[in-house]
Amino acid sequence: MNPSAATTHSPELAESASALRLAVMRFSRRLRAERAVDTMSDGQIAVLGWLRLRGPHTLGELAERERVSAPSMNRIVNCLEESGYVTRTPDDGDRRKVNIALSEAGLAVVAETVRLRDAWLEAAMSEFTPAERGTLADAAALLTRITER
Repeated sequence: MNPSAATTHSPELAESASALRLAVMRFSRRLRAERAVDTMSDGQIAVLGWLRLRGPHTLGELAERERVSAPSMNRIVNCLEESGYVTRTPDDGDRRKVNIALSEAGLAVVAETVRLRDAWLEAAMSEFTPAERGTLADAAALLTRITER
């Protein structure tokens, strides 16, 4: 939904939306701090994670996915390639294109980052009651619905 086309809502809904936004942003920032390579940027981690999830992509596809310019994505990929986390190979169908793929080292960074983030979250959630963990599971489903709009 286009926010400018939104209908007028109650002040309570606006306040709840703002509180949720702030909580999600703080949570996301804290979760992103858990990473296998401390010097790796959020953008670099995102590219590695996407390549693990969806396989090789062209530079343009990655730039579009991350909503950055092609030159910005090229800088990200160059850093990842120099560190040995990705490889570039010519496209079989179009030699003008290059596919970026995750290397074994890149896969290891993603796996360790996921492990660290899951461990941090599991430790935090262990302090909650079963009912609170159920509420978080319900919230996760709702947040997924929001992101899929």
